[in-house]
Amino acid sequence: MENSAANDLKGKVALVTGSARNMGRAFAVALASRGADVVVHHNSDSSASDAEETAQLVQQQGSKALIVSGDLSQTPAVRAIFVAAMDAFGRIDIVINNAGVVLKKPVADVSEEEFDTLFGINTKAPFFVMQEAAKVISDNGRIINIGTSLLGATTGLYGLYAGSKAPLEDFTRALAKEIGDRGITVNTVSPGPIDTPFFHGEENEHSTALLKSMSPLGRLGEIEDIVPLIDFLASEESRWVTAQTLFINGGFVAR
Repeated sequence: MENSAANDLKGKVALVTGSARNMGRAFAVALASRGADVVVHHNSDSSASDAEETAQLVQQQGSKALIVSGDLSQTPAVRAIFVAAMDAFGRIDIVINNAGVVLKKPVADVSEEEFDTLFGINTKAPFFVMQEAAKVISDNGRIINIGTSLLGATTGLYGLYAGSKAPLEDFTRALAKEIGDRGITVNTVSPGPIDTPFFHGEENEHSTALLKSMSPLGRLGEIEDIVPLIDFLASEESRWVTAQTLFINGGFVAR
């Protein structure tokens, strides 16, 4: 990827949770290509080498990378990540709440442990990431939460996943109101089905074909379909877009 001609994020720092792989990695590299230094977050030993690769891709754009790790469902880990980022760079301008976990299972079969896990990562973690961001993010900063297009669908089997993502809409509106006078915008981006290992881990050939048919475009989304919206929301040009849930899904309609 070539550096952006504008280099409009030079001097800014972005924190991207869950950026070892998939969309998070793409967001990190895209922001780095525009000049931002990036805090690359991952959670486990199994993702450490992927986080290293993301950091290398960031550095190839001419930007600095800091790798941090931690279980975001534990608030001390969230605070430690922000402290590390501020110690390393002295500022945070963009926060992308991307880390998440998915489960496809009927409501009747969900265990209490599964409930706690999904709400820990998909609900509790982004809330406290937003809380820490609100304390230290620079004026005119950007907070971007990654939701799901299932928030606007009536469909089975993903009730726990969609339910654990649903609070992001209210968190987003509340925080946007609370810190908007500093020029900070807060939005939720809700992708449809995206062709990544995250998606395919819960699907089979039949269900994938069905989900493709739910888009007028007849295909799954690609990571490259989502990046331009993240690029826009991270930019100065998005200054009048806040407190919104932005669906980006190729016209996805559950049926």
